[in-house]
Amino acid sequence: MKNYILNKKYCATITMVLVMLVSMLFNACDNNDSSEGGPITISKVFLEDVNSSVPDREVPFGRLGQLLRIEGTGFIGLKKVYINGFDTYFNVVFVSSTSMLVNIANDTPIMDADPSVRNTIRFVNDSNEFTFSFEVRSAPPVIERISNTLPNVGEMITVYGTGLTEVKKVVFPGNVVVTNGITYDKDGKFFTVTMPAGVSADGGSLLVESANGGVYSPAFFNFKKGVILNFDGSGTQGYWNTTSMIQPTDLLSATVGLVNVSQGKYVPHRPVRVPSFAGGTNRCSEVWTAGNGVDNWRSQLTPFIPASTPLDQVGLQFDIYVPTAWTNTGFLKICLINNFNGGEWAGACYNVVPWLSKDGKVVPFQSTGWTTVTVPLNKFYSYSKAPFTFEDILKFREAASYQNFGFYFENSNVKLANVTGVASEVEFASSATSVDVYTDNWRIVSLKTPTYSDFPN
Repeated sequence: MKNYILNKKYCATITMVLVMLVSMLFNACDNNDSSEGGPITISKVFLEDVNSSVPDREVPFGRLGQLLRIEGTGFIGLKKVYINGFDTYFNVVFVSSTSMLVNIANDTPIMDADPSVRNTIRFVNDSNEFTFSFEVRSAPPVIERISNTLPNVGEMITVYGTGLTEVKKVVFPGNVVVTNGITYDKDGKFFTVTMPAGVSADGGSLLVESANGGVYSPAFFNFKKGVILNFDGSGTQGYWNTTSMIQPTDLLSATVGLVNVSQGKYVPHRPVRVPSFAGGTNRCSEVWTAGNGVDNWRSQLTPFIPASTPLDQVGLQFDIYVPTAWTNTGFLKICLINNFNGGEWAGACYNVVPWLSKDGKVVPFQSTGWTTVTVPLNKFYSYSKAPFTFEDILKFREAASYQNFGFYFENSNVKLANVTGVASEVEFASSATSVDVYTDNWRIVSLKTPTYSDFPN
């Protein structure tokens, strides 16, 4: 005999549906209303959410995709339900004379709804109909990325996502509240805000409040304590005598970039002394942390990011500036330890190809100012096929003969399959390049995102 184990969320869902179904059947049997097509009334609307501490909560509004339980009378014989004028499916199994379940379809119009039916639910049977005023909102807002997560005070950042309509307040780590100077896209795809003074160096999430509700960013904003190398005193650069090695004398400090400008010294991945990199070459340049006896990720990072954290919730961030178009050739290899010869697409490394999109299209990469790149640690090839924790990375580095963390600039051919993970015969041939690529502020950050509730307990 096989044993089947159901997860808690699935069991909770089954239990809730069974309880509601039994309740509805009891109400149907107990209520001798046999007048199908009789008058309809609505008294209360509840949100059904098994993930909430209040799984059956009376609410004044609902969102796309949410399940509602509606109380009233006269539901027997119900033929149609229109939410914001949209003909909405409901299952008659979950309908009694006094209660019913209906899901707000994702296709329900919000801003495009006719003003005469916006924020209404209309119930129709053969003889009667009833329209109930009820606010319908879009799905909760989502933050997908932030243009720069370690900006200077007074610099503007852009937050990208969906549902970011009419942003009215941003709370930065350290409970620093900004309500002025926020501009937003009318379609809710992004907003801009200026970095205030006083933001906590411990970092954390942005809390954004908009007309469409609230949302948190991942907890990676202004996490200065996660910096492993910034070439200005946080972390230590390691170097030795090889032709490809970035030496301290190769670092630059001239102020560059618009809106988000450079912060002290930064690394040019093609040093000024090198006119160009030939095509078909790897390990064109390399830059490292000091490694053994100096780098100690466990002591530096685990007070803020527990070693037990799943690896998809831990990331590497670095700031990048590319003043002229970077396209068709060259990429950055990120190495967890110093154990690579160049050209690898496997092992404890990850290759960043900014000019190649996820769908395999060449899109020249260029930035007017410094922007942040985020790479979840579970994207590193050795850790991408199974679940790992931050402890696995820590142990791997601590066992390595050379514990330096670093970047190569590589300029060999790029196979599309290596970038997308999808079988393809497409290959981008490398060519000589003199592109300028600068990075700074290498840091390990938390990618955990707090859950925002429309109805805090």
